[in-house]
Amino acid sequence: MIEISTDKSKLQIEAIHRFLTETYWAKGRTIQAVKTSIENCLCFGVYKEAKQIGFARVATDYVVFAYLMDVFILPEYRGKGYSKELIKAIHEEPQLLSCKTWMLKTADAHGLYKQFGYTELNKPEIVMERIIK
Repeated sequence: MIEISTDKSKLQIEAIHRFLTETYWAKGRTIQAVKTSIENCLCFGVYKEAKQIGFARVATDYVVFAYLMDVFILPEYRGKGYSKELIKAIHEEPQLLSCKTWMLKTADAHGLYKQFGYTELNKPEIVMERIIK
C-alpha cells in the first residue's frame, strides 16, 4: 500500500535531488534548482511507510495546459504498479481536471504513458520547442 500526496511539506527534498541528479534528464541539477522547481509546480510524492519512494511534478496553469516532469519510482520499488498508480492519481487530481492538453518528454517510458492516452505528436508541424544548451 502506498500513499500519494500533493502536500509539499511531506516531500523529502534531499531524496528527490539524490535520485534526479543521476538521471539522464536531470543529471547535475542542483538542490536549489530542485527546490525552485518544486516551489513552482504541483508536486506528487509517493510514500511507503513514510519513506518517499517516488515523485512527479506538473507545471500547469490549472485551466488549459499541464506538463508532466521528473516522474520516478525508486528502482527497488519498481514492478509493483506504483508508477501506474502515480500517473492515475495525477490525471484524477481535481485541480487538473480542466486541463485538456498534457505533454511530457521521455526516452524510455513510452509504454507506461501510452496506457494513459499519451501519443506521439499528432501534428508535429504545429509544435515548436526551444532548447538552450
